Amino acid sequence: MRYLFLRYVTFVLLLASLCRSTFGQTEIHKVLIRDIASVEGIRNNSLVGYGLVVGLKGTGDKQQTYFTIQTLASVLQRMGVEIPPSVVQTTVQVKNVAAVFVTASLPPFSRPGTTVDVVVSSAGDARSLEGGTLLLTPLYAADGQVYAAAQGPLVTGGYATGTAANAKSVNHPTVGRIPNGGLVERDSSLDLTKLQHLSLLLNDPSFTTVEEVAAAIDHELASPSAATVIDSLRVEVKIPESGNGDLPALLARMENLEVMVRRRAKVVVNERTGTVVLGKDVRLGAVSILHGTFSIEVKTSYSASQPNPLAKGQTEVLPETTLKAGETPARNIALTEGASVEELVTRLQTIGATARDVVSILQAIKAAGALEAELEVI
Repeated sequence: MRYLFLRYVTFVLLLASLCRSTFGQTEIHKVLIRDIASVEGIRNNSLVGYGLVVGLKGTGDKQQTYFTIQTLASVLQRMGVEIPPSVVQTTVQVKNVAAVFVTASLPPFSRPGTTVDVVVSSAGDARSLEGGTLLLTPLYAADGQVYAAAQGPLVTGGYATGTAANAKSVNHPTVGRIPNGGLVERDSSLDLTKLQHLSLLLNDPSFTTVEEVAAAIDHELASPSAATVIDSLRVEVKIPESGNGDLPALLARMENLEVMVRRRAKVVVNERTGTVVLGKDVRLGAVSILHGTFSIEVKTSYSASQPNPLAKGQTEVLPETTLKAGETPARNIALTEGASVEELVTRLQTIGATARDVVSILQAIKAAGALEAELEVI
């Protein structure tokens, strides 16, 4: 009997240990440095340009979109076609042309001849860019210099058909994409041999994570001072004495190092759409929620007051306003200390709370100090 009891106690202790280790895995997980940090100076650059899309099937800008007509006249003038200003303002129609803005992202180490994807968005009142072709458009960076040029047929994810009285539109036909439609014309790559210092920037600031990154780099390079923590976002790494020629190999070694990352308890709320995203590690304190709804409906209808047949009165339209107010009984849910997100959502569903109700309830719980997480409203 004593032997069986000892075996039972051992099993219970082992089960408790497994439960603790499983709980710890939900709080801490391993990630690669390349997934949580980037190298300072190695980044994308935004490009923007203004151009014309031609070849539309009567779905382009209307005649009152004057800047489209001006752009078309300017393009034709560069090609040797002269249009008098009076004709431009009164006669020219641009149903098959649309003025657009062109955007692209220039990746790091881009050299002349590299292709990039471009996004084309209507700038006027065009109904659809389906079937259109973008004319040669220079793309500018923040410094005002041309770094790429875009041209080619558009691919749209929707369409618009019919007239204004009877029309159908699917998705956003006024935005299109040209895969590999941009060609890099200026060298914007970073010369690693001229890099004076090497710094890693974390995607999310955290003193715990930045210390983990520095410790992992020190262990990999077998040097206790190879990496220095500057703040919760930045780690400086000493460039090896052999020179900057070994930087690509050094970066390859560092970005594949594993570090322990602790998840941040966070709740993201989008009030415009009523979307709520809650992390699994979010915990709630002991709280009681009392929720009810109060609605007021005002309805106005109109009736005609007719005079008698022989009277000299006039027919009058009289408004009749009806006011209706309703209030549902308050519903109550109680949560114990350490309640999980799943329990909160289940309880809110049982009382019939909508997504917008959940947004208001979460803000109230945060204000009461019972939400052990960061609440971000977007």
